[in-house]
Amino acid sequence: MQRKKTVSLLAIILVLCLLITGCGKAKKLENDSTVVKYKGGKIKADELYQQLREKYGITELLDMMDKAILEKDFKTDEEEKANINSQVEQMKSQYQNDEEAFNAAIKQYLGVDDEDALRAMLSLEYKRNQAIESQVKSTIKDDEIQKYYDDEIVGDMKVRHILIKPETKDDMTEEEQEKAEEKAKKKAEELIKKLDDGADFEKLAKENSDDTGSKDDGGLIDYFNTDSGMDEAFTEASIKLEKGKYTKEPVKSSFGYHIILKVDQKKKKKLKEVKDDILQKLAEEKLTNDTTLRYESLMDYREKKGVEFKDKALKKDYEEYMDNLIETAEQSSNTATQ
Repeated sequence: MQRKKTVSLLAIILVLCLLITGCGKAKKLENDSTVVKYKGGKIKADELYQQLREKYGITELLDMMDKAILEKDFKTDEEEKANINSQVEQMKSQYQNDEEAFNAAIKQYLGVDDEDALRAMLSLEYKRNQAIESQVKSTIKDDEIQKYYDDEIVGDMKVRHILIKPETKDDMTEEEQEKAEEKAKKKAEELIKKLDDGADFEKLAKENSDDTGSKDDGGLIDYFNTDSGMDEAFTEASIKLEKGKYTKEPVKSSFGYHIILKVDQKKKKKLKEVKDDILQKLAEEKLTNDTTLRYESLMDYREKKGVEFKDKALKKDYEEYMDNLIETAEQSSNTATQ
């Protein structure tokens, strides 16, 4: 079998460490010392270092550095393993679990030689994301947390609802779909009128609702909250209602038109009970709203961990590399909002 010719940057750097700094038992050499001689010439240690720096760039060094500092703060746990397993399985499924095709793809598109290398890469990115979130959370002030708690946190709600679905079909014209929508809305308005006249909500739900999951129970939807996966318009309308009141106008959601009656609402949890969740949501919002924050936070984290570039050329490479990532993120964000 032919010996693999490629060698990792880590291995090369270890060799340089032995040659230049005297790690292990190798003879200590200065940067201008010769590492290879041949007839008519020689290669010095600093020349080799310069070539390696130019060939592999800053990314290899950052991977090595981040791996070293991140593993101290963010140990691999079952959640990380599950996340990586899910990603790998999803990738494999795209190639019908054909190992040969999968390995060829990850080598071509991700630059990794095998599944173990892929998992190591995914683990590094997972830990970087943890560090970024942790760094962003550390910048969130108490008044931001309090405001979110006051404005966004609510107690669990129990409601009844009547859903009227528009009878639309894919082959309908736009005009036909609009008519179907208007018909559904009008029916919902008629039911609200009946409620105004004293009709029983549960009875109307059983007789009219198109929600097969709740109509037999009088349209009852048991306790839910903003993180329960309900339609946003439905949730917002439920929050605004007083206990015992119903919506006076049909609520349009992705499913159709709703009439909602608030049955009950619990007291919201104390701030200390939901503080971690609020921090998570605020961090996610900040990262979504500011595409450059990811890179700025990673730079702040590295600085906090005492990362210092002793090589001026590498420091310049690093600053230029991160500036380029931030500029690209800004441009992508501006393009998306145009």
